[in-house]
Amino acid sequence: MTNQAVTDLLARSNRLGSDPRNTNYAGGNASAKGTETDPATGADVELMWVKGSGGDLGTLTEPGLAVLRLDRLRALTGVYPGVEREDEMVAAFDYCLHGRGGAAPSIDTAMHGLVDAAHVDHLHPDAGIAIATAADGERLTAEIFGDKVAWVPWRRPGFQLGLDIAKIKSENPQAVGVILGGHGITAWGDTSAEAEANSLWIIRTAQAYLDENGSDQPFGAPRDGFGALPEDRRRAKAAALAPHLRAVASADRRMVGHFTDSPEVLDFLAGEKLGALAELGTSCPDHFLRTKIKPLVLDLPADAPIEECVARLAELHEAYRADYRAYYERHATADSPAMRGADPAIILVPGVGMFSYGKDKQTARVAGEFYVNAINVMRGAESVSTYAPIDEAEKFRIEYWALEEAKLARMPKPRSHAGRIALVTGAASGIGKAIAARLAAEGACVVIADLDPAQAREAAAELGGPDTAVGVAADVADAEAVRAAVNTALLAFGGLDLVINNAGLSISKPLLETTESDWDIQHEVMAKGAFLVSQAAARAMIEQRLGGDLVYISSKNSVFAGPNNIAYSAVKADQAHQVRLLAAELGEHGIRVNGINPDGVVRGSGIFAGGWGAQRAAVYGVPEDELGAFYAQRTLLKREVLPEHVANAAAALTSDEFSHTTGLHVPVDAGVAAAFLR
Repeated sequence: MTNQAVTDLLARSNRLGSDPRNTNYAGGNASAKGTETDPATGADVELMWVKGSGGDLGTLTEPGLAVLRLDRLRALTGVYPGVEREDEMVAAFDYCLHGRGGAAPSIDTAMHGLVDAAHVDHLHPDAGIAIATAADGERLTAEIFGDKVAWVPWRRPGFQLGLDIAKIKSENPQAVGVILGGHGITAWGDTSAEAEANSLWIIRTAQAYLDENGSDQPFGAPRDGFGALPEDRRRAKAAALAPHLRAVASADRRMVGHFTDSPEVLDFLAGEKLGALAELGTSCPDHFLRTKIKPLVLDLPADAPIEECVARLAELHEAYRADYRAYYERHATADSPAMRGADPAIILVPGVGMFSYGKDKQTARVAGEFYVNAINVMRGAESVSTYAPIDEAEKFRIEYWALEEAKLARMPKPRSHAGRIALVTGAASGIGKAIAARLAAEGACVVIADLDPAQAREAAAELGGPDTAVGVAADVADAEAVRAAVNTALLAFGGLDLVINNAGLSISKPLLETTESDWDIQHEVMAKGAFLVSQAAARAMIEQRLGGDLVYISSKNSVFAGPNNIAYSAVKADQAHQVRLLAAELGEHGIRVNGINPDGVVRGSGIFAGGWGAQRAAVYGVPEDELGAFYAQRTLLKREVLPEHVANAAAALTSDEFSHTTGLHVPVDAGVAAAFLR
């Protein structure tokens, strides 16, 4: 049976964490103290339940809690070796765990355990951090809260910070919490409800003060030419710049992107203080660990031509990398981890918006959310004072903290397609859907393009939603629709690495019954459509300078001459030769072009379900529901081919295992000797 203290803690955590006014994603922690029976002794034992390392308050469940014995945790004060060695205390927490201990204790565990209160919240509200990063934050804290909230000068999270807050709590019995300089807030209470009420009171009181006393132009006067472009022009420019920006963010390692053009971002980008504030960087550790200490700012007006923007980005990127390396070398010691990369995680484009980057979509999105938090913090601090974040030496100590490095080392090995962005046409059903699912399972972000937008969105939702997949309408025979689908990929995920040309249809008729419109629609969709998709995708891939993959789902019919199939087989031969032509042309850009030749994929196939199955069954004189088995029996392996088998080939061809292969056609037909490539 779950302890009532735990039930209350989880409910409080979820309420606080689900409101972005209270804390950022995965930021902050909460705890509760209580008593349980020790099964080893039968005696009561005092315990503390606290959010474990890496968890998120808004979605916290019981397995995400660390469970520690309070007597042992408090006893650590007697062996604490001092600030210079306080990182050792994190390992010491393991000796305080109760039973299996639950989740790994975080660096903030001491803050919760040493403060003499039954319930403690540590949060990162924008309003609270605005006061915490104001140049005169200590004075503002006294003015806003009186003696109910104390000021704690900046100290890196750890055991000593826990001791500091415990001392302040002891010496200020009237206080309900503290403002942590440069960082956030901590509040407490004798009951869970009281702790939550105190946390919310601090946050709402800080926000009310900012609202009532803040300047109406905290970012300075708007600059002429730097205001937001109209939405259609803004998003068109964002899509045009996206491949170039991803190249900037991915010079050291491939990144996925996220685009934000929210009002608060556009307002920040228009102000005359943009350059100075961006240079100061973020302050809260949760912020800059995800955003790097400062962004790259494209210092051109909103309507600057794309060519001018690209040229300027190259200059700014070179300067950013040199500046980051100098920052690293200024502060690195012999024990520091190696530099992790010198590319920006946040790129700001006035009039357009913000691009944020990470190893996957969620990381990129969250980085953008954190920079919006930082913008809100700067707005608040500048509106009542001057924004004064912690200095870069302290930022370096946290960014290259041995504990952070250890956390990174514990992360699982990336999946084969992690960080890659795929566009699959005809992906709402059949082979395309199977390929999309397989690529997503291998870590790719996927744009599901289909003639039916509702089915495309439904298929994307099945793969996990917008951090994994998005659905988009796409008539591949329409150049404008193709450009729109590619732009969706660029704005949803920041770029494009991999295209599967799968969209198609089939009309099975003998020569004398094949009409001109039959011929035209086959070639419009599959020859012209594949050409248009490849052209639009290749343009983005070339601009990214990251290579890429184009895969054509062709057919055994591209090399096999069968009866009553002139239009379909001819267009498949067209696709097969597009593979060879584009492999020869795009190789210099690191873009691989390969084909897959399936045959007899009946089950799950949209084409077969749309009448093609009945037509082919009639040609071969078998019942339609036995067509798959018929195809299997004519193969060398006597195996039926399913969409998943084609998906396996697509995943393999686009993996690093085939990094030196281009211009290849892979048969997935269970062995049809007449279709062997010669």
